[in-house]
Amino acid sequence: MPTSSYLNTAPQFGARTYLHPSCQVIGDVLIGDDSSIWCHTVLRGDVNRIVIGHCTNIQDLTMCHVSHKSADKPEGSPLIIGDYVTVGHSVILHGCTIGNECLIGMGSIVMDDVVIHDRVMVGAGSLISPGKVLESGMLYMGRPAKAVRALTEKELAYLRYSAEHYMRVKNNYLRGGEQGKAGGG
Repeated sequence: MPTSSYLNTAPQFGARTYLHPSCQVIGDVLIGDDSSIWCHTVLRGDVNRIVIGHCTNIQDLTMCHVSHKSADKPEGSPLIIGDYVTVGHSVILHGCTIGNECLIGMGSIVMDDVVIHDRVMVGAGSLISPGKVLESGMLYMGRPAKAVRALTEKELAYLRYSAEHYMRVKNNYLRGGEQGKAGGG
């Protein structure tokens, strides 16, 4: 089973969520309606919480973790991901906040206390340094990532399209009897 409790917390799932059997979802994790967690992905909500919005997909081999609460940082660094977000293959997300309708490119690393506003695209292989704020409507790329340019209308539309495409794929898995865990109705 791809889910585990940690101390007094257990993962919670919205309606029509999909967890591939090879993923791991641990502890204080809340996944919204119509979201999907793919092959060999880890969501480790042990020392803080992870919240994933509706219609979001976390793709293969992605690692999601958090930073613990401390005297210097009473809230620690939870991981908060909005609605209609696509997180590409082999991404590391650690204690950051991602707004709605974003795309995080394959192999990217997003560090603690980063805030990514709505409708941002992060190019593949980018490194977002701790505490950086990414402004809405922009493409960011590089190591460390920098704003490259404003997104085109076609790219902005693609942000939502990408998430909706993954909803269709996850629905095919749910209908096809795949052994993943489905939440809700």
